[in-house]
Amino acid sequence: MRYRDCPTVEVTERVSCSPADAWALVIDITLPSRFSSETEAAEWTDGADRVEVGARFRGRNRHPALGQWETECEVVEVEAQRRWVWAVRGPDGVGATWGFEVDPARDGVIVRQWARMGPGPSGLSVAIAATPDKEARIVAGRLSEWEKNMRANLAGIKAHFDQ
Repeated sequence: MRYRDCPTVEVTERVSCSPADAWALVIDITLPSRFSSETEAAEWTDGADRVEVGARFRGRNRHPALGQWETECEVVEVEAQRRWVWAVRGPDGVGATWGFEVDPARDGVIVRQWARMGPGPSGLSVAIAATPDKEARIVAGRLSEWEKNMRANLAGIKAHFDQ
């Protein structure tokens, strides 16, 4: 597995709620800070206050091995009540793309969260450059961490409606 191939991870969860109710949660940029072990906070920037194409927000993250950092994100796609996608932008391009999707299903919805590495460099690029022979292991490990936190996000959404 190579970073340059833009590897992707995706998780899904069936949730007993309406698409509108699920949508209201997935467009809350602070949702991951409530469930993820890595995301600490998110806030709108540049006068934005909601999910719409071009809106920007800043995320604050912490990881035991990577330290603390901030991300600059831009909403790049919105299909109301269905899908929204944001790009994590660095000085040399998009380092990752993330998204949430809500699909109607029998007895509720399917909520999906996914993320794709690259194509631009990210904090992971430093570790890969330092130990290129371990690139596959580094990428797989990071995707596993992303997946764990996405599962926590979706479990939090599910628990919200199972009360």
